[in-house]
Amino acid sequence: MTIQEAQEIIDNWINTKGIRYFSELTNTAILMEEVGEVARIMSRKYGDQSFKESEKDIDLGDEMADVLFVLICLANQTGINLTESLIKNLEKKTIRDSDRHKNNPKLKP
Repeated sequence: MTIQEAQEIIDNWINTKGIRYFSELTNTAILMEEVGEVARIMSRKYGDQSFKESEKDIDLGDEMADVLFVLICLANQTGINLTESLIKNLEKKTIRDSDRHKNNPKLKP
């Protein structure tokens, strides 16, 4: 599935199953909540914190998909074409960071 297809599929889902989009502000708050859930899993799986017994079966991929879903909702609501935006962002990073990471001694093997 392409990013554009994902935007179209989610828009269709929202308008048929979800009835309508939540407000942009509500979706922004939901996005922060979902990112927090990803951060919680990351800090327990890869960081120094440990899972509670009730958290052992949490699916990181599912939580990341929740983040992506809400981000796509916000893009749809605000008229953002994520494919175009990602292409422009990668071009910006390529120009800005063409030597930056290669010259960073902290990243040398």
